[in-house]
Amino acid sequence: MKQDYQPTWRKPVGILALVLALMIYAFGVAALSDVIGQWHVLLQTIAYIVLGTIWLLPLRRFLIWMETGRWG
Repeated sequence: MKQDYQPTWRKPVGILALVLALMIYAFGVAALSDVIGQWHVLLQTIAYIVLGTIWLLPLRRFLIWMETGRWG
């Protein structure tokens, strides 16, 4: 039996919020680049790896919310 799919407002709003949040985060990291650029190259590498992956932590719950409307 096929159920009728009803689109929700959460997906388009969620995508726009995600793009906006990632832009703000990227500009924040770019603003720190002058400070991080003065560090030793190994510390820079670690910092950019951490900053490049830390944004993924809240992503799972956010995507669940977009699909179901619940935060977990």
